[in-house]
This record gives sequence, structure tokens and C-alpha cells, in this order.
Amino acid sequence: MDQPRFLAAVPALAVSDERRAVAFLQDALGFVELTHEGRGLGILRRDEVELHVWVADGSAPGAERHLAGTVSCRIEVTGIDELYRHCQAVGVAHPNGPLSEKPWGTREFAVLDPDNNLITLYERPARA
Repeated sequence: MDQPRFLAAVPALAVSDERRAVAFLQDALGFVELTHEGRGLGILRRDEVELHVWVADGSAPGAERHLAGTVSCRIEVTGIDELYRHCQAVGVAHPNGPLSEKPWGTREFAVLDPDNNLITLYERPARA
């Protein structure tokens, strides 16, 4: 069975607590933290995908607190069936976003991070 492999994305998720967000991404999706400078920013990577989480703390325009939990991103992966089973097993698969075929030709499912940012994981069909 093929292992999931993350392929491409460059999202920055607004969060209320970067340590909690980093722990979620590590535990639920297998990301590894690359750097943490203690200033409300976490940088993580899995395979070819890098994710940034930053604290929306109201400290500057564009960092308003209400932004945490309003972000979404889509990450292309391989091995979506195994990844979905893993996310179900650890309880992070979104109950309203189960693995399904979409009319636009992808298979995808969703998870919510601790702030309720929506992360959609999708796989394109193999090319013949």
C-alpha cells in the first residue's frame, strides 16, 4: 500500500495559539516543526509542503484576533485512503467533509484545526 505523500502548498494559517496549532499539525497530520522563535510563528514541513501558523493577536493591522479560525487551505496528497483512515482513527476527520469523489475530479476530505481553520486534503486521479 502506498504511503501518503504531501505534494505542494504554501498556506499560512491564522491561529490563536501557535503551540497548540503546531502540536495538532504534528500529531494529526505528521508535520515536523522546522523553526519556532517564540514570537507567535511556527513553521512546519511534511514532504514537499511547508505550512506556517501565526498568531492573530491584534498586535497590528491584518493580525486581528477574529482571523483565527477563518482560514482554509487545500493540500494535494497521494495515498488519500490511508491518510483518511489515519485521520478518522485520531478523530480529526471533519464529520461534514468525509472522503468523497468531487465533480471537479478529485477525491478529498477535510479536517479542522483547533481554531476551526478548514484544511482540505485532496488527491488527483492517476493519469493513464
